[in-house]
Amino acid sequence: MSITGKNYIGYSQSAENAKTFQSYVPVKHTHLPETFHPATAEEVEKTMQLAERAFDEYAAIPASQRADFLMAITEEMMAMGDELLERAHQETGLPMGRLQGERGRTINQLTQFANLIREGSWVEARVDTAQPDRTPAPKPDLRKMLVPIGPIVIFGSSNFPFAYSIAGVDTAPALAAGNPVILKAHPAHPGVSDLTAQAIVKAAQRTGMPNGVFSMLYDDGYEVGTALVQHPYTKAVGFTGSFKGGMALYKMAQERDEPIPVFAEMGSVNPVVILPDTLAAHTESLAKTLAGSVTLGAGQFCTNPGLVFTLDSPALDEFEKIYAREVGKITSMTMLTEGIRKNFFKLRDKALAEAGVETLVLSDEKAEGENQSQASIARVSGKDFIKNPNLHEEVFGPFSLLVVCEDSIELQAALKHIPGQLTTSLMADAAEAAGHPQILRLLSRRAGRFIMNGVPTGVEVCAAMHHGGPFPSTTDSRFTSVGRDAILRFVRPLSFQDWPDSLLPDELKDSNPLGIWRLVNNELTQDAI
Repeated sequence: MSITGKNYIGYSQSAENAKTFQSYVPVKHTHLPETFHPATAEEVEKTMQLAERAFDEYAAIPASQRADFLMAITEEMMAMGDELLERAHQETGLPMGRLQGERGRTINQLTQFANLIREGSWVEARVDTAQPDRTPAPKPDLRKMLVPIGPIVIFGSSNFPFAYSIAGVDTAPALAAGNPVILKAHPAHPGVSDLTAQAIVKAAQRTGMPNGVFSMLYDDGYEVGTALVQHPYTKAVGFTGSFKGGMALYKMAQERDEPIPVFAEMGSVNPVVILPDTLAAHTESLAKTLAGSVTLGAGQFCTNPGLVFTLDSPALDEFEKIYAREVGKITSMTMLTEGIRKNFFKLRDKALAEAGVETLVLSDEKAEGENQSQASIARVSGKDFIKNPNLHEEVFGPFSLLVVCEDSIELQAALKHIPGQLTTSLMADAAEAAGHPQILRLLSRRAGRFIMNGVPTGVEVCAAMHHGGPFPSTTDSRFTSVGRDAILRFVRPLSFQDWPDSLLPDELKDSNPLGIWRLVNNELTQDAI
């Protein structure tokens, strides 16, 4: 397929704006030849009008047909073969192996949501049948289920061109639930976005979805995103990116005449705590594991372990030596954009200049090309960490701060200064962990995923995964962006009272024609009533 550089307004392509931008090639510090047209205000309005018209029709389409649509997207993406991967490699500098895995994860996400809505129990059907003879007042017939909410605006992320972008963790559940999607493509990889949008549009046409079920708009600034969030037809927003960007969208959404939810994932330092007995027993393996996690993908993961806490102990010197040695051996990697690279070095250098911070290693190995990272590890005392809020902030890239506390009391005090996180990790065996209940409580209260003897990088796509966390890691800790429960962000409950059976949705009819699990008079069953 050829890249058009145009906006996808449903099944139509549009390029009304004379202004254009190009794809940046981070490895070569140059640009690719294709030009992309930011959407105009008129194109935004056309997109939202089309999505609103498509909503009622799409929401009424049987779940089995929506599942066929999701599976058609996977087929169209795979049919592009290496073309899609090669374009992603050019625009991000990420290695082909990483991109193959990320595309596979995206296919898996779409497939899981297709299977989820085909089975159908996710709608959480509840039936409480009438009791007309109940005294002192009759009980009405009440039936409840989850229903879609309307057009969803999604912002593609910079660091995942597939899994958190056009067909990713927000788009898949929003479409699965029965909502049209308007995707604001990230300017860091517009070509990948163009090709993936073509796959979705083709899949929608193949499976008979209404025009407007999916649209994608370009912008290399903030105007389009602002207009989309403020538009009265938008019913929810999905975002993965910086704290500044997420909070700007959140505040904008709350200032509307009709406030709407913004499900923003905004970063995390993902603290890791190593207890002393475990540090002594596994000094080398822990150092190597953490070094690999900190530098994975040039540290450009929201689950990068940016803080490592431990107690001063006899094993600490050896751990620091191995940790620094392993990080120092890491060949630098290309960062996603020039802006991300500049911000990394700015924030890292600021952290290294703070009082009490000692640099343990700055890697010397350099890969060929531009926009290279430099893996970096530093150390600070628990006392200095506690009194310096600047050291509590995320540095997006291959950097981690080792916080050495005098004792368990100081460690607890340090952890109390950590705000909400996507993850926290504890390195300890069961007996040692049981001896530190206060630390367990502190870590569990601050995270959406609490990890035992593992690093935070790597997010499994499954029902039990929770990829979210207390503020400021996300705007709403009750929801996840990964796993089947991600669909719950884009639905609302609706109760039907005293409706004739023939007019009820199939999920709530007496005969249970879909054969789904339902809670009927407080009993979980697949039986008809």
